[in-house]
Amino acid sequence: MSWLRKLPNSRSEASGMEWWLLRRMPRIFLIGSLLPVLVALLARMLPLAEEAAALQVVDFYAIGAVILHWTLVLTISIGCFIVMVMKGPVYEADSYPLPDSERPGD
Repeated sequence: MSWLRKLPNSRSEASGMEWWLLRRMPRIFLIGSLLPVLVALLARMLPLAEEAAALQVVDFYAIGAVILHWTLVLTISIGCFIVMVMKGPVYEADSYPLPDSERPGD
C-alpha cells in the first residue's frame, strides 16, 4: 500500500503564470538585492558623504529595502509552489470513515 495514491479520473490543470514567475525569481532576487546596495554605495560618492548621520540613514533604508525584498520574494515563491501543488492531480492521502456519517450503519 503506497502512502499517496492518485485518485482515478483525477486530472492536472495546465500550468500558468506560476512557472513563469518561479523561473524569474533568482534574477528578481539578485537585481532587487543589488539595487539598494548600489544606492548606498552611490551615496558615499556624493559630496554630502561627509556627514555620517546621512550615510547611516541611507544604509538603514538600504538594509530595510533588502530585507523587505527578500520577504516578498520568499512569499511569492511559496505562493507559486502552493499554486503548483493545487493544480496537480488529486491524491488520496488520509481517507478514513467518519464516525458521524449520515448513515452510521454503513
